Amino acid sequence: MHKISSVIDILKIAPRDIEAESFRIIERELTAQDHPVLTTLTQEEFAVVRRCIHATGDFAFADTMRFHPRAVTAGLTAIRAGKNILVDVNMAAAGISRGLLERFGGRVICRIGEPETADLARAENLTRSEAAFLRASQDNIGIVAIGNAPTALLQAMEMIRTGLFNPDLVIGVPVGFVNAVESKDILADKPYPHITALGRKGGTPVAVASVNALLRLA
Repeated sequence: MHKISSVIDILKIAPRDIEAESFRIIERELTAQDHPVLTTLTQEEFAVVRRCIHATGDFAFADTMRFHPRAVTAGLTAIRAGKNILVDVNMAAAGISRGLLERFGGRVICRIGEPETADLARAENLTRSEAAFLRASQDNIGIVAIGNAPTALLQAMEMIRTGLFNPDLVIGVPVGFVNAVESKDILADKPYPHITALGRKGGTPVAVASVNALLRLA
């Protein structure tokens, strides 16, 4: 009977309170571990990490996420200036809080599925992710958010190096086994504002959570 009552009590949590309760649990568990993330990050950086843990259920991101010192400031400035957010896959475009972004005048851009992207990829022997980023370079991009394709992250960094692209913030958290670790290690050493998660873990949910955390901070 006690077990049934406990389940009923859990189910009584109002939907609007679930996120706040999740955040409290995350903070409680990190506090119980005396985790250094609680003292080494700014409040804004921690808000990003907390949302990434919430999106994945994985506390590893408390250890692996890295922030350029100007990352959060650059991201918030871009959002408030009405700049656009470029993502590598449609799943990311679907997950970003467009309503919050549109209040500032920005929009989410994803060119991966457009016929012109496929045509350019074939003509230039590129991946579709690389071609999509080339086509979006003139779209008033403030934030780049990459969670799926290491090739897109490498392409973005190369375009920045050659002056073809100048986003305010690069969020690069691709997941996987081929070039994911390497591309994020390269990003972590860049002098411009960035957010990344070292190692194999990452993914579109982490990229989306990072963006949505910034949108809420903005």
